[in-house]
Amino acid sequence: MQELFNIFVKSIFIDNMVFAYFLGMCSYLAVSKTVKTSVGLGIAVIFVLGITVPVDYLMNKYLLSTGALKWLGDGFAEVDLSFLSFIMFIAVIASMVQLVEMVIEKYSPALYSSLGIFLPLIAVNCAILGGSLFMQEREYQSIGQATSFALGSGIGWFLAIVGIAAIREKIRYSNIPAPLRGLGITFIITGLMGIAFMSFMGIKL
Repeated sequence: MQELFNIFVKSIFIDNMVFAYFLGMCSYLAVSKTVKTSVGLGIAVIFVLGITVPVDYLMNKYLLSTGALKWLGDGFAEVDLSFLSFIMFIAVIASMVQLVEMVIEKYSPALYSSLGIFLPLIAVNCAILGGSLFMQEREYQSIGQATSFALGSGIGWFLAIVGIAAIREKIRYSNIPAPLRGLGITFIITGLMGIAFMSFMGIKL
């Protein structure tokens, strides 16, 4: 349990998808104009990561990695399908994003309209694919570890986009020099938030 908690906390603060690896920046910058849309997209990202990373973990362990197919018989013990990882991971992500899109469209049409094109673009959000690839690279030993990492990464991305959205709503009323208005000041604030998150690297896990 302690190990799962460590992975969860580390993926939120230390290995934050936005501030440590700068993944998912397109959606992060484009949708963070209001807190309401940021919360909606952030929850969608948590859901997609929480489903796709564990599914990709099982797929990698029992289908794709070297020797994963040995449960089919000794003749399959040496089969290596890891070259299919990218396309299989993307297929799972696209399926989950399509499900999320249909649910949001049905139960929250206003949020669906606010998110616009960026909702289906979750399928190509590099933070989502990055979660599965990091899971594969770090060789987590159980689905519990993969799930803790996925949920932590999703919550970290959620905190990042909601945080920048809240700041952007406030600075609309600030006297910002004309050349820095819009994305200019947003990039500066993102850099400062990234530096602030570096302080969490001192946490011993």
